[in-house]
Amino acid sequence: MKKEEAQKRILELRKTVEYHAKKYYDDDAPEISDFEYDMLMVELRNLEKQFPDFLSKDSLTQKVGGHVKEGFEKVQHEVPLQSLQDIFSFEELDEFIERVTKQAEEYHEPLAYVVEAKIDGLSVALEYKDGVLVRGATRGNGLIGEDVTDNLKTVKSIPKQLKEKINITVRGEVFIGKKEFAKMNEEREILEEPLFANARNAAAGSLRQLDASVAAKRPLDIYIFNVQKIENKTFQSHYDELHYLEEIGFQIDPVCISCKTREDIVAAIYKIGEERQDLTFGIDGAVIKVDNLHLRELLGTTYKVPKWAIAYKYPPERKETKLRDITCQVGRTGAITPMAILEPVQVDGSLISKTTLHNEDFIKEKDLRIGDTVVIQKQGDVIPEVVDVIKGKRTGEEKIFQMPTVCPVCGAPAVREEGEAATRCTGIECSAKALRSIVHFASKEGMDIDGLGYSIIEQLLDRGLIKTIADIYTLRLEDIASLKKNGTKFAQNLINAIEESKHRDLFKLITALGIPHIGVKMAKELARRYGSIEALMEASVESLNLQNDIGEITAISIHEFFAQDQTRDLIQRLEAAGVNTIAQKDEDADERFMGKTFVLTGSLENFTREEASEIIEKFGGKTSGSVSKKTDYVLAGEEAGSKLRKAQELGVTILSEQEFQTMIQ
Repeated sequence: MKKEEAQKRILELRKTVEYHAKKYYDDDAPEISDFEYDMLMVELRNLEKQFPDFLSKDSLTQKVGGHVKEGFEKVQHEVPLQSLQDIFSFEELDEFIERVTKQAEEYHEPLAYVVEAKIDGLSVALEYKDGVLVRGATRGNGLIGEDVTDNLKTVKSIPKQLKEKINITVRGEVFIGKKEFAKMNEEREILEEPLFANARNAAAGSLRQLDASVAAKRPLDIYIFNVQKIENKTFQSHYDELHYLEEIGFQIDPVCISCKTREDIVAAIYKIGEERQDLTFGIDGAVIKVDNLHLRELLGTTYKVPKWAIAYKYPPERKETKLRDITCQVGRTGAITPMAILEPVQVDGSLISKTTLHNEDFIKEKDLRIGDTVVIQKQGDVIPEVVDVIKGKRTGEEKIFQMPTVCPVCGAPAVREEGEAATRCTGIECSAKALRSIVHFASKEGMDIDGLGYSIIEQLLDRGLIKTIADIYTLRLEDIASLKKNGTKFAQNLINAIEESKHRDLFKLITALGIPHIGVKMAKELARRYGSIEALMEASVESLNLQNDIGEITAISIHEFFAQDQTRDLIQRLEAAGVNTIAQKDEDADERFMGKTFVLTGSLENFTREEASEIIEKFGGKTSGSVSKKTDYVLAGEEAGSKLRKAQELGVTILSEQEFQTMIQ
């Protein structure tokens, strides 16, 4: 490569890795895999080594990634929290061993190693005074981190007081276990919250919350792996150091192998690699450290990394196998996911016989067919994935897969909405999505059943106390009380809340049913127009489509939802339980805005947009997101833009905030 080309590529790589480092370390929202990022760094490091004239101290090869998040106090680390030099081959391992061995001989120091699992989490420093935790901080850029003491105090495995009154600063890795991460993402999916990309970023995002109560709700854990600073105590080896840390109350890295030779180190790396799928936590490599602490001091460090340790990163392994079949699973959100049934193959220490194919688009993009020879990849603790199809091995007997048109669990129509990747079951009583349906039904926007949250519903389902939404209204006091120790008071409160929910207005019930495309606003309009659930159930697509706010897709969605036997059975059971299905008419209601459409634009001084909308709807009016000839009023606040201009062009009445306040008084 010519010098000019190298300079251009180096600048491109620096910009790219800076961007992805920010997404990973600062935003906790990575856009590429760890392996892809590592390969970019390897290319950058090699080019800088080949063309040293272009080496810069600002390059991420020379400094630790990460910055201090706004809102946290800065912490100056007395002992820097350095990164590790990554290696990807045993040739690089040999270079490390050769260098360390040569220097150990020069210094006449004994040489041994410790190989540990490289936990995939967020590095922190914990500071203790007289054995009491006084401060905890993130690594940050290695020199300055964030004070997250309050958040760290919520981590149950961090001792608040040690078994010895000692001044010590230790370093550890905060993480979320594999099962806990899967459970947390499952719950977030049910509650329609964004999913975490991976366990590492979930842990980092949880720990870097300004509100400690958020961290307290997350299943954070920690393993301590190093003494940063200690007073009035010395150690000969890292192994002794770890033993002491465990004695005084810390939870240390459980994977720690003592080694003397290169063969020992290689065996330890293989052992950790083969057994990592059995670990309860995720790892992204193996760390090789010099055990002799005095030799560590002599070896020293660079600005970014210690010279006495390296991190071996496991490369992704790929294997060929046969795609025997494609079946479908129905998730708790109703998403129907195609699954690859594979001829069992050993990949990266795991026997792989099936894996997800994500959705219909993934299958089409890969041109996957039943009977194909496919390439499977599994890197570390990541779920195995089909990465390629060997089309040259096709025999002509392969079959094209078609997504089902009905749910394989309950037989309800399976629909893929426009703009969505997933095909979903539409059955409200489908057993596969019972948790999602019941959580939504009981939510604040739905029937607002106080105390009936995700975890309680999950327990009720697991114990077989409920199976469908209607079963909520058959729950007995003793059923609920059995969920908690001394749970009678909780049970009585929940029974009262369930009874109270029977009297909610019709729009709450419509919202709670979870009809596709129907939110609270539309539910209120449907309740007002139709007056009862029976009338809405019998409404034709044509009559629904005649309403101004209801488009053809929404009208079809409502009609098809109520046409299902599952839906009609549920409504019948709810009515039998005494749940209100009639719109509650307030005889004294003020309907001064009845039939009027408002559009809100700009910033209001005395109201939020939501508050102004609620007031308009309370008086019988409705709000719209766009200005048209059918708009009656445009409520314009400060910095109103294009909507105001369009209203002026169409001659729509424009209200100031003061005029609006006069209208509602």
